[in-house]
Amino acid sequence: MRVLLPTDAFPPVCGGSGWSTYELAKGLRARGHKCLIVLPHPGRRGGVRRRQFDGFRVLEFGFAAPDLPYVRNYFKNERLHARLADYLTELLRADHFDIVHGQHVLTAAPAITAARRTGTPVVCTVRDYWPVCYWSDLIHTRDEDALCPECSTANMTRCIRPRAGAAWPAALPLIPYMRANLARKRATLARADAVIAVSSTMAADLRARAPELVDTRIEVIPNPVDIAGLRARAGAARPQDGPYVLYLGKLAPNKGTRHLVRIAEQAGLDWPLVIAGDGPDREQLEADAARSDRTIHFLGWISQEQSAAWLGHASMLVFPSRGPESLSRVLIEAAALGLPVAAMATGGTRDIIKHEVSGLLSTNAEELASDVKRLRENPSLREELGSAARRRARSRFDSPVVVARIEQLYMDLLAGKGR
Repeated sequence: MRVLLPTDAFPPVCGGSGWSTYELAKGLRARGHKCLIVLPHPGRRGGVRRRQFDGFRVLEFGFAAPDLPYVRNYFKNERLHARLADYLTELLRADHFDIVHGQHVLTAAPAITAARRTGTPVVCTVRDYWPVCYWSDLIHTRDEDALCPECSTANMTRCIRPRAGAAWPAALPLIPYMRANLARKRATLARADAVIAVSSTMAADLRARAPELVDTRIEVIPNPVDIAGLRARAGAARPQDGPYVLYLGKLAPNKGTRHLVRIAEQAGLDWPLVIAGDGPDREQLEADAARSDRTIHFLGWISQEQSAAWLGHASMLVFPSRGPESLSRVLIEAAALGLPVAAMATGGTRDIIKHEVSGLLSTNAEELASDVKRLRENPSLREELGSAARRRARSRFDSPVVVARIEQLYMDLLAGKGR
């Protein structure tokens, strides 16, 4: 089978969605299939640059995208959609592909459009809330914990304020465009032969918030993780002596990272808290840490290899995410390594962690601090939860298990068993 994989991100420099696409491609290759990667590159001069990564051919599609708020989004959405759809159509007409599998917000709509033009079956994976939220995270205020109930004009007026700062009134005329943009995304997504939602919560939210998908086949299939490879990388030299609690991820409002220092204080944490990642909350976090009597280390952004080593030797992972996590790759990797986890019960996190069985789940920062304290004081509980998490991860998220399910979906569509 030949699979065309348009994706917003791909290694070596990318986040979780790019590594998930890579794991899919690697898993398909192991099962005898061939994959071609197409990667849009905003801001690069037009044209296609060819490169390789781990034996995969990657075509980088350059397009203009001015580095201006809102204007850049317009170019990445409206301008890119048409041009990338034309390019993917050329690829499909020039060579035979059995399946097109769009991977994220920038590439889903062009992939569907090109596939429909050429009569090629098309699948799209939805890893966050881009079909139902212009910002993809359902965050409409910075300070409240409640998530946005719907993309109404009133709620969009609220969500613009923390993102545009003092200039927010000037951005209000863009709301009609933002609403139309979301409507087009949903209408196009509904034309896919199948949509993969990476968690049960993601699937439920798509059904509830996107009525356009009422007749679209939605499958719940998680992101694949190469557990054997992860464990090998995690066996690297210990990055720090002694026990420590780890946070690994973006430092941003939807990740709940503004609570990290307070959690360490309320838990009476006498182990170092290691914060690996970067983002808009870092400056405030560092200021909070400087005033705290807890030991807190900031690593900044770290590579995939470094992430595995820090996860592999941590004593506990703390996961304070406020946003509706579709399915956190960090949580899956922590579980696969048998790392005890204290997490907020948000979004697809319940697909990874079963409370009191493979981790501890909480609903607010105070409960999370209590769970951190509990894990710190109970080594047998840490061992019990970590062992259960390891077993659960292998049965649900290991790459061969997940890729086999995706392969079966492809075969169903090729056999005409779509909608």
